[in-house]
Amino acid sequence: MTGFRVPGMSAGGLRVVPHAAVMLILEFGAGGSTVEDGAERWYRGSVVGGPGAGSGGGVRAWGVDVECVQVRLSPVVAGAVMGTCPADLAGSLVSLDDLWGGEAARIREQLAEIPSWAGRFAFTETLLARRREARSPVDPALAWAWNRIVVSGGLVRVDDLAAELGWSRGRLWARFRSQLGLPPKSAMRLVRFDRAAHRLVAGEDAARVAADGGYCDQSHLHREVRAFTGGTPATVSGEPFLTVDDRAWPTGAPF
Repeated sequence: MTGFRVPGMSAGGLRVVPHAAVMLILEFGAGGSTVEDGAERWYRGSVVGGPGAGSGGGVRAWGVDVECVQVRLSPVVAGAVMGTCPADLAGSLVSLDDLWGGEAARIREQLAEIPSWAGRFAFTETLLARRREARSPVDPALAWAWNRIVVSGGLVRVDDLAAELGWSRGRLWARFRSQLGLPPKSAMRLVRFDRAAHRLVAGEDAARVAADGGYCDQSHLHREVRAFTGGTPATVSGEPFLTVDDRAWPTGAPF
């Protein structure tokens, strides 16, 4: 969880780079932002993005005097917190008004009345914890499998993961897709990309990042970066959406 105060964004907008989490943006400031999803659908105010939202580089945000609390939710808890199946959010954007109705407007008003970031974070954490406790959690076996993928940097094999669970590949795929919103192979690919992208932002050599990140070669890394962002490794290394992460998300882990 982190907070942003953005006076204005560039004329071209801020490109949203995919992440292996559900992205929740709670706006509350005097200004506001607009997000375009690459398919000529526009969203204003608070939004939710499923795992991989922004793939292809088509999702961009514009705004003036934007203030918001942003939360990265592991898919393991996102379904309970958001009150919808992660499969309905996978790779897409949804207006929070459409998910939570009038509660979204009340949250905006309450956040605007809180004078400090510490207070806003405490309010948001209480809100999310309450929503999580009111709904059934994800299957513990799936939670374990997701964490296994994240800890391995996306390098665990699907067959090995299924064997460790005592499941067939088909059962693993179906349970992942229905409860977490994306199949295991896509989850691994997204986690690998996220690790690689942040190493590129840190200034590491692309050839080394490719070798350590499970890519066949540097060309393979280049193709994956292009598929997820629409840009090259060189352009991604300077993406504003990623370069704030060492300050905005100092632990490197989603909420």
